[in-house]
Amino acid sequence: MYLPSPSFVNAGDNAWQLTAATFVGLQSIPGLAILYGGLVKRKWAVSSALFAIYAFAAVLVVWVLAGFNEGFGHPMIGHLVGVPQPVLGALSEQTRASIPLLHGLMPNFAFPQSSLIYFQFVFAAIAPVILAGGIFGRMNLRAWMIFVPIWSLLVYSVNAFMLWGGGALAQMGVVDYSGGYVIHVAAGISGFVAALMVGPRTLKDQRDFKPNNMLLAIAGAGILWLGWNGFNGGDPYFASSDAAAAVLNTNLATAVALLAWFFLDIGLNRKLSVAGAINGMICGLVAITPAAGYVDGVGAILVGLFGAVVPWYTMNRLSGRWPFRKADDTLGVVHTHFLAGAVGGLMVGLVANPAMVVYPGTGGTAPASIAGLFYGNPHQLVLQLLGLVVVTAYTGAMTAGILKAISLVVPLRMSEKELEAGDRLIFNEEVFELHHPIPPPEPIDTPAAVGVDRAPALG
Repeated sequence: MYLPSPSFVNAGDNAWQLTAATFVGLQSIPGLAILYGGLVKRKWAVSSALFAIYAFAAVLVVWVLAGFNEGFGHPMIGHLVGVPQPVLGALSEQTRASIPLLHGLMPNFAFPQSSLIYFQFVFAAIAPVILAGGIFGRMNLRAWMIFVPIWSLLVYSVNAFMLWGGGALAQMGVVDYSGGYVIHVAAGISGFVAALMVGPRTLKDQRDFKPNNMLLAIAGAGILWLGWNGFNGGDPYFASSDAAAAVLNTNLATAVALLAWFFLDIGLNRKLSVAGAINGMICGLVAITPAAGYVDGVGAILVGLFGAVVPWYTMNRLSGRWPFRKADDTLGVVHTHFLAGAVGGLMVGLVANPAMVVYPGTGGTAPASIAGLFYGNPHQLVLQLLGLVVVTAYTGAMTAGILKAISLVVPLRMSEKELEAGDRLIFNEEVFELHHPIPPPEPIDTPAAVGVDRAPALG
């Protein structure tokens, strides 16, 4: 059945927006679900994947009921958050996409609001999925089920409004191209706070937490890497030259970060690790996220380099020191997401090239092009530091408050029996079954088979 599009819809821009959103969705399901399932100990593989699947579904429901307009709607309480209201009617889905506070500051969107709602949903969904990496192996599933929708509404949507919806930080001039602060800094610090409040894994799990399936982890990592083309390539909101540059810069920074981690492992740790290479890859993806369309190729190389070196050093040399030793951060999200996102966000203040952001169809740079210190604008570095401090402080405090409130209703932590047994006790499921060999059947003519007593043979 042919249904004509409204005149404002540009088929290319709309198709790219929906495709980019699908790429980002694949990063969570199945990307992170199978990455986590491969990286954790076998007895936690099912629960780690389920944490991701549940978060993806729960966030979509709260997103269309309130979260989207909290992050991108009309402001309330000054310019700190949008009015929480649903986006379920025909008008909400079919009208031209818009972000009220950004109206007039950028070209009109060339796709319907439903494309924008879905595109922003997959970002909202991946944030708690990343956060989960800090608390695997001990957080109670019921507590997680309560935590995810509350955190999405009270933390994620507020940060999104402040930086992407035209809120307070955006009006000051703080920028975050595609979620270095809104997603990765927030998820990383929340994962660390949650790990601190839920408590550590069992001593046995801390001493022995070898990945159960590295090939599965590599498959998840590959989906994550290529899915990031939608993560950063979709955020210009147009199938534009800046989107192409963001995709190239994303892959370049990621390759540099993976290699940097690889050679640091060789040179300083004297050993190689596939898990280490995955960490380097993730750090590169995270670090370039706040900068992808603001930096050129040289800037992308620098972002990838420092985005790997700093987390490598903290993970390999400072993990036993304060503050990192305070929390049992299962997969090190404070290193690979919080610190990598912070480095990338601050690098915007250093190497953002004002010639990079080009508006579609104009051939000229945007009136609000971003320039860093090395391009004559030291103030941008100050703004990026301010944004980092605000997002970290707000997110950390709210996460602690939410978890404290939940602990009054259900335990944050699994029971001791669940901690010891893992998925088999909690779900009566495991990532794969270990079957004992079945003994061969007895011959058909044996006494046991035919039910006849036979005298022993005489020697």
